[in-house]
Order: sequence, then C-alpha cells, then structure tokens
Amino acid sequence: MTDDPQVWHYGLIARWWAEFNTDGPEIGFFDSAVRLHGEPALDVACGAGRLLVPFLQAGLDVDGCDISPDMLALCEDKARAAGLTPRLYPQAMHELDLPRRYRTIIVCGGFGLGGSRAQDQDALRRFRLHLQPDGTLLLDNYLPYEDASEWSLWVDEERRKLPQPWPAEGRRNRAADGDEIELWTRVADVDPLDQVVTRQIRAVLWSGETAVRQEDYTLLERLYFRNELLDMLDRAGFSDVEVLDGYSDRPASAGSTVLVYVAKV
Repeated sequence: MTDDPQVWHYGLIARWWAEFNTDGPEIGFFDSAVRLHGEPALDVACGAGRLLVPFLQAGLDVDGCDISPDMLALCEDKARAAGLTPRLYPQAMHELDLPRRYRTIIVCGGFGLGGSRAQDQDALRRFRLHLQPDGTLLLDNYLPYEDASEWSLWVDEERRKLPQPWPAEGRRNRAADGDEIELWTRVADVDPLDQVVTRQIRAVLWSGETAVRQEDYTLLERLYFRNELLDMLDRAGFSDVEVLDGYSDRPASAGSTVLVYVAKV
C-alpha cells in the first residue's frame, strides 16, 4: 500500500463539495469554539471552505490546510469572491508543518480518512506541536456504529456480499454554471479486524443528457471507538480531554453516535 493517503476529494468531487456541501450544524458549533478557546485558529482538512469562509467573513483569524489542492483552489476562489484573502496550506495532517502556532485547532470531518493508523497518531502529535501552551484541539469523529446499515457489514455473512452494487441512480445536482454532477457511492470492503472501510465514489459530469466525463475514486476510512481515541490523544501529549455528544455542550453518552473531543494541552 502507498504511504500517500487514499482520499477522493479531487476533480468533480471537489466541485460537488464546493457547490453543494455548504451548511450544517458544525459551522456554528466550531465558530463558537474558536471564540471560546481563542485565536489564531487552524481549520484542518478545510476542504472548499465550508467552515473557513464563514469564519473569515465573521472576522475570525483562522488559517486552513488540506491535502487536496483542488479543494484549496475552490476555497480560495470562494473566499476571494467574498473579498477575503485566506492563508491556505496544501498539507496532509500527518505532515503538518506550518509557520504559526495556534490557540485553537479544529478538525471537522477529516480525521481517519485516507491514511494509516500510524499516520493518524502522527497527525495528533503534530496538532499538539502546533498549539500554543494554552491551546485546544477540537476533533469530531463518527463512531463505527453510527450508520446501522453499515454496522451490519462487520458481520462475516454480510461482508461476503461486498462490494455493494452501484445504486441504480445517483444524486444529481445542477452547478452554478449550468453543469450537472451526479454522484454514486458504495462500500467496497470492510475489514473489522483493522477497523477500516473502503468506499468508492463515481462522479459523472453531464451537459444536458450527455455524459461529458466520469471520475472514480476510492477512500479509506479508519474507524475509532472512544477509548481508542482517548488513548491516542494521551500518547500525543494531551492531558485534559472532554468528550461531547456531537455538536453540543452535552457530555457524550451511550446513545451518542458522533463525538467531539475537546483536548487541552
């Protein structure tokens, strides 16, 4: 296996994220977190700027980094269209090496994607090194059983049916320039021993009813339970960690499916 993280955030997929993935409760939650824990802040895996651009529009001092130059280019376009000049860095999180240190680092929807467990541990260590002495890391993570239908794929009988067939129809949306993009996704493999899901995505660019281009990508998603991540944060040098129930101020419970780790230096 290559050491390069295996992700799908390029080409048409990056365009889809920039055009159609623009809202969500994470924006307000992490905005409040930056205001509470302090600036400057870093948005790791900032993508096309779903969080970063609203932060900058609100006057917050936030930098962004992402592994995908395609996503960063779209983020810069979106920011400049709003009269903003973002500081963006094309870096994988496990190779993070930036000129600033931050009061707050946020990782929204990016941890565990593409790389190895060792690279995820390296990423946590680098977050710690990029925080100021009183800094805070906020990292969200979906628990392996968050999607009940996918959780069933951990069972051997269901796993033998993989890869899933492609859906008969994808999700098709019209972009601002009139092009239409259609996406299909499926689970290709589940390794319950290594706790990794292999996902595949297919994107087709349509002009009217003519398919202009098709792109296929694969993404590896490494899954973590709460105690695993707590141990990894401890090994990375974080000594005070609070675990929240999703994008709220409530402590995590047995019913939580999305956790947010608030880790202090």
